[in-house]
Amino acid sequence: MSNIRFIAMPTTLTRHYQASGADANGQKPEVHISDGDGVPCRHCLQNVRAGDRYLILSHRPFPAPQPYAETGPIFLHADECVRYEETAEMPAMFRESSDYILRGYSCQDRIVYGTGGVIKTGDIANRADELLRRDDVAYVHMRSARNNCFQCRIELT
Repeated sequence: MSNIRFIAMPTTLTRHYQASGADANGQKPEVHISDGDGVPCRHCLQNVRAGDRYLILSHRPFPAPQPYAETGPIFLHADECVRYEETAEMPAMFRESSDYILRGYSCQDRIVYGTGGVIKTGDIANRADELLRRDDVAYVHMRSARNNCFQCRIELT
């Protein structure tokens, strides 16, 4: 049994973006209509259904800018959705890809060198648990193996 939990974007930040608040680049999120293919919401951790509105915006999943605070594009439902409950069970939408990047970060929000790698989807829970047991790793980011887009944060329970 794994002692990890998958953590979606905070609701407060999501609602800011859904209310046309500035993204990490200081821009308003773009509004689009989903074709139902490959539009994963980082708040509910479900794909946006075909015909539903979604946002594209620049997100920095760190508390403050600094050299290791990567910023990149993400998708969110344009309308309110319910945040994914923090659980050890991998969200179903992540099972649609064969692999992801996992990378460990310190409590100073810095990359812990040597922790990053492309991991097969079925091995994510074990690898995240292994990384989080290290004294120098405070949390793990799960990112797209193709585009390096932030997917979610993983922590120990």
